[in-house]
Amino acid sequence: MLSGSYGVKHRTDVEVTRTQVAIVGAGPAGLVLAHLLALRGFDSVLLEARSRHHVEHRVRAGVLEHPTVQLLCEIGAGERLRREGLEHGGISLRFDRADHRIDFAALTGRSITVYGQQEVVKDLIAARLARGGEIFFDVDDVRLSGIDSDEPEVAFTDGGGVARILRAAVVAGCDGFHGVCRPYVPPGALRVFERDYPFAWLGILAKAAPAQEEVAYAHGDRGFALASMRSPDVTRLYLQVAPEDAIDGWSDDRIWEELNARLAVDGGAGLNEGPILERGIAAMRSFVVEPMRHGRLFLAGDAAHIVPPTGAKGMNLAVADVAVLAEALERFFATGRTDLLDGYSDRCLRRVWRAEHFSWWMTSMLHLAPGADPFERRLQLSQLRYVVSSPAASTSLAENYVGLPYGS
Repeated sequence: MLSGSYGVKHRTDVEVTRTQVAIVGAGPAGLVLAHLLALRGFDSVLLEARSRHHVEHRVRAGVLEHPTVQLLCEIGAGERLRREGLEHGGISLRFDRADHRIDFAALTGRSITVYGQQEVVKDLIAARLARGGEIFFDVDDVRLSGIDSDEPEVAFTDGGGVARILRAAVVAGCDGFHGVCRPYVPPGALRVFERDYPFAWLGILAKAAPAQEEVAYAHGDRGFALASMRSPDVTRLYLQVAPEDAIDGWSDDRIWEELNARLAVDGGAGLNEGPILERGIAAMRSFVVEPMRHGRLFLAGDAAHIVPPTGAKGMNLAVADVAVLAEALERFFATGRTDLLDGYSDRCLRRVWRAEHFSWWMTSMLHLAPGADPFERRLQLSQLRYVVSSPAASTSLAENYVGLPYGS
């Protein structure tokens, strides 16, 4: 068993380091995995291609499931989350010019928390470094070898230009959809499932107080819209647009006009408008690879799966993956048994496919598909009316939204 990370000279120009787990990617998945391993007494080293400033400031998802919040608090990264996060006991579905609330607290006894992914990353990095953990930022030329062996290697150049080799028992590929790890799986060893959606999201971050207390999803004749928030004075808003739309074609006035029209309810106040701090258009797709493991390489988070953002599952799935992986690694390092490692992919994929279905369902129910005929539009409205009027349907939505147990 490997017992620690230490440096030894391999050649005059290469530094070799041994650790138990080499983690590629210092996003939520990689950082949470490093913390979970450390709490169990196991070593890991994190490699990140971007700078610390970049990963701490890139704006991503901001809805944390109940199990995600619990886990972050358990690993000692929840103090600021508890203090600054916005706990929500439900969401609203807006259609027929009315607001319909799904009460998570009443239906499930649980809640969600709005707290930006970049804030989660800041907290995790600070806690990791404060505890003496190793993170290499600004790494380049990352190469994997020996993933079919008992001692895979990750070669890279660190931010100072030093060539290094990291030898480990396991490599965790937590480096996202465009990362370097997944392409090292031999051709034919992975099966890919994917779907591209015929619309995109235009998202903005605005210096304006949210006009509503909870996240609101809107369905209407003009298309989908979403009103969320990042803080009491910063609003996060989204519009359904065509995938080919250019951001330059959307002026501030056009964005606010469309948001107000799509999110309007009878008797309700309009949005609080303010300076737009950030804007961008993102395509929507679903993507899953099976299995999520090849040899001693284990994929987690966006490296293995992507969901459309409608169900708020992306970061939460990544955290769920590494919670399962950490448990499996603990058994492996403590006893040598591989049963949980062997079952890692199947166990994660059960939750992944549940999240894929939920995200697809929310997306298809709320968005206006190009070319949808009146029959399809009536089916959408029928589904929405059923969800908000049936306790069973409302509970199903609530259970999926607040987060199912890990490994289920």
